[in-house]
Amino acid sequence: MRISELAQRAGVTVHALRHYERLGLLLPARTDSGYRDYPESMRREVVFIAMARRIGFSLPAIAELQPAYRAGRLSITRMTDALEERVAALDAQIAELQALRAQVIEHAAWLRAQRPKPPAAAKKKAPWPKTSTTSSSKDKR
Repeated sequence: MRISELAQRAGVTVHALRHYERLGLLLPARTDSGYRDYPESMRREVVFIAMARRIGFSLPAIAELQPAYRAGRLSITRMTDALEERVAALDAQIAELQALRAQVIEHAAWLRAQRPKPPAAAKKKAPWPKTSTTSSSKDKR
């Protein structure tokens, strides 16, 4: 099948497929005229790569798992171990982000405390003077 058909059937872009090929993750055959020719079995590999990318695996990590996946020797234990490593990496990222968030909140509070205080007179303004309710000279005419 051609690259556009594989992209559509696997739910990825043509650009992604070319990128995976440049990295050696995909090895399509070539027709006499130079077009890429992907076997149906490669759809399964592309879906594996796309799913692994979606949950945050790096392309080098996927490249490490792919030969076993391609050969049908990627065990559930090996894949579970890789997923648990990914969870640990995510937990570390979450902890770093939470620490960064706390630091940002602390900086914002410090900056708020540095705001100049308005002068006391400006805080408490005297009310406008009351006007008399007596009639004016115009009313007396």
